[in-house]
Amino acid sequence: MNAPETLSRWARPGSSRVPFWAYTDAQLYRRELDKIFYGAHWCYVGLEVEIPKVGDFKLGWVGERQVIMVRDRIAPKDRGTDVGIRVVENRCAHRGVRFCQQPHGNARSFVCPYHQWTYKLNGDLAGLPFKDGVKDGECVNGGMPPDFDLAAHGLVKLRVAVLHGLVFASFSEDAEPLEDYLGPEVMPWLNRIFQGRQLTLLGYNRQRIPGNWKLMMENIKDPYHPGLLHTWFVTFGLWRADQKSRMVMDQHGRHAVMISRRNEGGDNKAVTEGVTSFKANMALHDDRLLDVVPEAWWKVPDPANPGTDIMPTVTMITLFPSLIIQQQVNSLSTRHIVPRGEGEFDFVWTHFGFADDAPEMTRRRLRQANLFGPAGFVSADDGEVIEFSQDGFRQWGEEGSTLCELGGTGTGGTEHMVTETLIRSMYAYWKKVMAV
Repeated sequence: MNAPETLSRWARPGSSRVPFWAYTDAQLYRRELDKIFYGAHWCYVGLEVEIPKVGDFKLGWVGERQVIMVRDRIAPKDRGTDVGIRVVENRCAHRGVRFCQQPHGNARSFVCPYHQWTYKLNGDLAGLPFKDGVKDGECVNGGMPPDFDLAAHGLVKLRVAVLHGLVFASFSEDAEPLEDYLGPEVMPWLNRIFQGRQLTLLGYNRQRIPGNWKLMMENIKDPYHPGLLHTWFVTFGLWRADQKSRMVMDQHGRHAVMISRRNEGGDNKAVTEGVTSFKANMALHDDRLLDVVPEAWWKVPDPANPGTDIMPTVTMITLFPSLIIQQQVNSLSTRHIVPRGEGEFDFVWTHFGFADDAPEMTRRRLRQANLFGPAGFVSADDGEVIEFSQDGFRQWGEEGSTLCELGGTGTGGTEHMVTETLIRSMYAYWKKVMAV
């Protein structure tokens, strides 16, 4: 069955009931890679702070294509306009070899081990052995054709955009400027965390989750589940249905921000009665895990009450298709979704802080990071239920669909978390991109 036939199976109008095959169809997944990850979208590849010096590089991914994020030399004429960050595909232009094997390091140039074609940091082909042949007496043996042009045989270069130290790349010349792509609704929440601040790298977690990549985007666009699935959230008041919250999205419905303010938890019958994850008598052996210290940058104007401010303790930003930016109390991280087929994806957490953090705040951020990551007190639940979801989709086959109608079937922002509107909005956008 070809892709158009596959897509025509979504006969139901709207986006509140997603067919199970949207998560399990291998041909559809290949089309997603082409239309979304390799199409006119911006994909996250890393943080500028990960490559601080000229020649520093780090391997990353855009879809299933491995890329190299590298800090290049800046020509004197370009200083002030060029940040020096390049992203090139890790694939030799000669025989297609994935030539860079180290996950990170420093290099003066990139050399393919197979035939030693050598590339500049910006991806230009610098030279290759025996280009002009090998002299044997009066004869010259071999060599490239006379019209061989070094400039035409460099690495594939991606477009690069850097925002507040976040590095994005795109294979497409049609992707709109990054700030337009993110949109004015989401940009203030990115500015709130990053603008004017120098980041520091605190560490990584990685895991492979046996589920479709879209399920993680759904998970972080879903305010319904945290106060039900996660014992930590509902018991200690980190995320509950009785908190002040907002759901914000861009005009296309692809990006979103879930915003909430922590309360003190407690046994509010409206949100805890019958909720098996709520543990009224649960206590911490180490209270420092919830040693939350408000930070000045948390404060933002309250759009519902002009002239007043709010102090969100949680902002979960989803930037379609591959990035989640987490602020959970004092813990900060990016989470990168790397698809590995229709039924699997890698999830890479990069924990960070700020250069002006006191040592006590750095320790606090690291301690609170234990709530998250593959074995996190909260996040381990998400990886498990995503696997359970994928198993259920495979079990049923072609006919089933998810039901995503909490708060109705429409799309749009809300001032509460008893909704699935952000998921519906993402799939409305997905259907357009995939030409359903």
